Amino acid sequence: MDIVVRGRNVEVPEHYRQHVADKLVRVERYDHKLIRVDVELTHEKNRRQSDACQRVEITCSSRGPVVRSEACAADFYSALDVAVGKLESRLRRAADRRRVHHGRHSPVSVHAATGETATALLEETAPPEVAETDAPEDGLVVREKEHPSEPMSIDQALLEMELIGHDFYLFLCKDTDRASVVYRRKGYDYGVIRLTP
Repeated sequence: MDIVVRGRNVEVPEHYRQHVADKLVRVERYDHKLIRVDVELTHEKNRRQSDACQRVEITCSSRGPVVRSEACAADFYSALDVAVGKLESRLRRAADRRRVHHGRHSPVSVHAATGETATALLEETAPPEVAETDAPEDGLVVREKEHPSEPMSIDQALLEMELIGHDFYLFLCKDTDRASVVYRRKGYDYGVIRLTP
């Protein structure tokens, strides 16, 4: 497993690189297929954010899905501890899921359990029509990402969403062959939004 530690406008000392390697050795026991782990350090210069000005992002690439976590703290060591804890939790959950789904012990899938509920959620969460205005743009696009689109089921999309730690996940639905988004709602519920042609 390759561990790459880099800083965004931050100098990374050698002793911190060794500390990161020592912490991430524990993570390998959950997934032996890990190929590369990217650790990115960022410092926020905002004085109001002094208690959470050091950010650590960890991204694990393997033959399976990408797993990531991030954390902020007053120093990089504390942020690394929190991020590694989140990463271990997500990898443990994925390992448990793989273990449960073998044999006859597989639970009811999320898609089968929600059935008509997902359709009701779509109707409930349809976005209202917004009138276009000529107002100036407030924000700028600061990051763009491209990912390969492989058709997948809703269950697989939910797993991918949980592993990367986001509140939504864009995917190509295997059943309908349309672009869809799964997202987290209040509590432990999920929603699905599909694009219509």
